[in-house]
Amino acid sequence: MSSVLGVGALASGLPTFTAQAAPQRPAVSSLVATEEATRLWYPAPAAEGVIIEQGLPVGNGRLGALVGGDPARDFLYLTDVTLWTGGLNDTLDADGQFPYDPANFGTFSLLAKLFVLLPDHIGVSDYRRELDLSNGIVTTTYTHDGATHRREVYASHPDDVVIVRLSGGELTGSVVLEGTHGESTVGEVSRTAARFSGSFPNGLAYGAAVTASAIGGAVEVRGTEVAFVGCREVVIVFSGGTNYVPDSSTGFKDPTLDPVAVALARVAAAARIPGAALLNTHVADYRERYDRMTIDLGESTAQQRGMDTWSRLVARGGDGAAPDPELEASYLQFGRYLMITGSRRSLPINLQGLWLSNNTPDWYSDYHTDINLQMNYWLADRAALSDCFDAFADYCVAQLPEWSKQTRALFNDPRNRFRNTSGKVAGWTTAFSSNIYGGLGWWWHPAGNAWLCNSLWEHYDFTQDTGYLSKIYPLLKGACEFWESRLIESPQGLIDDHDWSPEHGPQDARGITYAQELVWDLFGKYRIATDVLHRDQDYGRAMSALRDRLYLPEVSPTTGMLQEWMSPDDLGETTHRHLSGLIGFFPGDRIRADGGHPDLVEGVRQTLIRRGVDSFGWACAWRSACWARLRDADRAYQLLLNVLRPSIDFANGTAPNMFDMYSFGDRAIFQIDANLGAPTAMLEMVLYSRPGVIELLPALPGAWARSGSVAGIGARGGFVVDLSWRDGAVTEATIHSVGGRTTEVRAGAWTRTLRLREGESITVTPTS
Repeated sequence: MSSVLGVGALASGLPTFTAQAAPQRPAVSSLVATEEATRLWYPAPAAEGVIIEQGLPVGNGRLGALVGGDPARDFLYLTDVTLWTGGLNDTLDADGQFPYDPANFGTFSLLAKLFVLLPDHIGVSDYRRELDLSNGIVTTTYTHDGATHRREVYASHPDDVVIVRLSGGELTGSVVLEGTHGESTVGEVSRTAARFSGSFPNGLAYGAAVTASAIGGAVEVRGTEVAFVGCREVVIVFSGGTNYVPDSSTGFKDPTLDPVAVALARVAAAARIPGAALLNTHVADYRERYDRMTIDLGESTAQQRGMDTWSRLVARGGDGAAPDPELEASYLQFGRYLMITGSRRSLPINLQGLWLSNNTPDWYSDYHTDINLQMNYWLADRAALSDCFDAFADYCVAQLPEWSKQTRALFNDPRNRFRNTSGKVAGWTTAFSSNIYGGLGWWWHPAGNAWLCNSLWEHYDFTQDTGYLSKIYPLLKGACEFWESRLIESPQGLIDDHDWSPEHGPQDARGITYAQELVWDLFGKYRIATDVLHRDQDYGRAMSALRDRLYLPEVSPTTGMLQEWMSPDDLGETTHRHLSGLIGFFPGDRIRADGGHPDLVEGVRQTLIRRGVDSFGWACAWRSACWARLRDADRAYQLLLNVLRPSIDFANGTAPNMFDMYSFGDRAIFQIDANLGAPTAMLEMVLYSRPGVIELLPALPGAWARSGSVAGIGARGGFVVDLSWRDGAVTEATIHSVGGRTTEVRAGAWTRTLRLREGESITVTPTS
C-alpha cells in the first residue's frame, strides 16, 4: 500500500575514516516506484532558522545532513558523528563528580554547511519536498521557466559520501562549502574541488571536501566555490571526517590519518560514477535493511492521504480526530529510517543522532546512560535491524578500558557521595553522561553499567549469536565485579549502597528499586553467559548465589505503588518523567503480567496511573511500552498519540519533519529517543516476547484492529514473526527461527508450543 504523507532532517573492529574498496553496483534500478513508496511531503522549503524542526534528515551512519530544499539557495547542515571536542575528563570536581562542560567533557558539533546556489530559480511553481522512506532519499521538485526540476539528496553508505543530484532544464549555479569552527575554505582548481581542514585542542583533526560533475555544460572552481554552467545534470559530492579511531590505546585518534586527503579521494572517486549508478547503489544498500519489515495498520481516508505531513499531524492531534493508521505506520517506518541512517558501524546514536542545527546542542548531544542511549536501541532488533545494533555494542567495548580505569581510580574518592562504603572497588561503571573518548560527565551512575548490560544482553536474546556474546562478555563480567564489591548487607538482604534513582528523589538512598532490579537481571544474565560460553562457571554460580540474596522491591501499603525506594512513601515527584522504579517490568521481565505476582503487577499499574500521560516524548514512549505489557491497548495508544501531537509554540510533540521536540520553556529541543522509543512501543502492542514465550496482539488498539499485518518483527529467544489479523484476531502467523529452538506462541486463549531448527519456519492459524 502506498502511503504519501505530508510545512502547510579499532580495537573492537569498527571501521575508521579511511579508503575503502569500491562498492558493487546493481545492474538495474532498485528504486521503489513513486506511487508505492512511503513518503513524508511538504509544499514549501524548510526555513533555515528552524532547520531542526523542518529540515529533512539523511545519513549513512557516520555522515548526516539536514536538508532545506530551497530552489535558489538550498542548504545542508552536515555532521560527522565523531566530531567531538573534549577528552578523557578524568579530574573530579570538588564534590567527587565529573565536570560537565564543553571544554572538559566536550560536545558533538557540526562539521560543515553546504549551500547550493541557483540564483535565478526564484518564483517557482508546483513545489514539493519529500522524504522518501522507501528509498532513503530527500527529493525536491518544482517548475521553473517551463522545465520540471528534480533534486535528490542522500547519504550513501557504500560510497561514504553525501550526494546532491540536480536535473531538469539548464542548470547554472555554484556550491559553497563553509566550516563551522572558523576554518577557511580553499578552492582546488586541479581537483575541481573545495575543501577545508582544522583541528581541536584535544588533537582531533578533521576536514571536508566537495566537488561536482555534470552532463553538458562545464564545472570549474571560481575562488572558493565550485561553479557549474549550462548543465543538463549536476552531481554534487561531499565527504568529510576526522582522525578518530575507536581505540583507547591511541587516545582514540590516529595521528597518521589525514581527513582532508581521504575526503578528497572519496569525492573524486564518487564523481567519476554516473549519477544514476550512485543512486542505485545507495538505494540497493538502504533497501536491503528497510525492506526487512513491512507494516500495515489499516487504511486511512482519501482526505487524510491528500494532506501534507504537517497538516496531517495537526489534524490527527485535534480533539476527537479520526484515526489515521497510515500516518502511524509511517511514523514507525520513520523511526526505522533514523535507525538505518543513524547507526551503521560507526558510533551509536546520541541524544540527537546525526542531526544538528548548531555547535551548542543541549546536554552536548551526549550519550545519556539512564534511559536515552538504551531507548535508542530498543527498536533495532524488534524492527528487523539487528545489524544496526553493532554500533552500540562496539562503542561499549571500545570505551571499556577507560571506563574501567576511571572506576578503579576515582569511584571511591572520599568526596563521591555514591562511593562504596565497603572500601572495595572493582570492574567498571559509568556516569550519567559519556563522550567518545572514554570520558564521563556529570554525576556517577553506579547502576549505569547494569542497564547498559541489560541492553547489550537483549541483543543476544534476539539473535542467539554466541560470537556476539563473547564480544560483550568482558562488559558483563566487569559489571558483576563492580557490584560484588558494592553491595552491602541489610536485614532485608543485599542492597545497593548510597545512590540516586534517576533523576529525582533523595541522593543518598540505599536499596533503590532501579539498582536492585538491574543487578538482579545482571547476575542472572551473567550466569547464563558463563554456561553458554563455558567460561568462569564457578564465578557465574557465585553471582547466582548473590542474586538469591538480593532485596527486591515491594508494593507500598501507603500508596499502592511499586516502591521506588525502601520506603512506603513516594520520595520523588509523583508525575516525574522517569520510570526508574519500573525497570524490572520494562525493559526487564522479572515482573510480568503472567508471572504469578498480581500484587507487583498492580503496583506497576498504580505507579503508571500516578505518573500520568503528559510528559516529554521519550517519557510517553516508555509509559506506552509499559501499558502495552499490561495489555492495556487504550492507554498505550493514547500515549503514542501524545507523542504524535504537533509541537506548536514550543510544546512537547512532533515537529513538521517528524522529529520529537522536548519542551524547554521558551524553546523546544530535538531529542531523538522518542522517535525510536515510540515505534518500539507500537511493536510491543503488536507482539510481546521473552525467551520461551511469544504473545501475538497483546495490546492491539481499536484504531488498528479492523485488519493489518506486520512482517519481520523480531522476537526474543531467536525468532522472527510475520502475522496478520482481522477484527482484532490473529488470522495467521509464521514463526521463523534465527537460532531459537523452542517457544510457546500465544494468541488470546490459544497456545501452542513450537520446536524449530535454526532456519526453519512454521505457520500457525490460531483458533479459539
